[in-house]
Amino acid sequence: MKHAYFVTVLIIRPHGDGYQLLMLRRAEDSYMGGQWHVVSGGIEPDETAWQAALREMREETGLAPVEFYCLDTTTVFYRPQNDTINIAPMFCAIVCVDAAVTINSEHTAYEWIDINEADSRLLWPGDRQALEEVRTAILGDSPAKQLMRIPIKLWCV
Repeated sequence: MKHAYFVTVLIIRPHGDGYQLLMLRRAEDSYMGGQWHVVSGGIEPDETAWQAALREMREETGLAPVEFYCLDTTTVFYRPQNDTINIAPMFCAIVCVDAAVTINSEHTAYEWIDINEADSRLLWPGDRQALEEVRTAILGDSPAKQLMRIPIKLWCV
């Protein structure tokens, strides 16, 4: 059995008195075709998990964060199609309220969902757990927030 390493990014923007989560619809001819999900993708051999998260975010949405956080939540799942154990660190990216989304060919649509209504739209239990962590630790200003922050200066150089 092989291991595969992925990343997942929950992209959040301020909206009115609350926040919204970006969801993307996978193209029909791709893995999980037609499903709504958050940004995810593989880690290249020469990059760290947080670098992969930023790259996947840019490739899939054209967005760049104004704040970026690693989450404590990590998803581990098995895919029988290729007999792999998949490990996915999870991240939260905060973008500007007026950030323009440009989806790539992996997707056919995008939608901003109120974070308090997004749980029922998330496909995987780990994504729902990560969203709860975003609500409490990142948006709720927990003491851990600053320890979870990945300084922008690390990757803007």
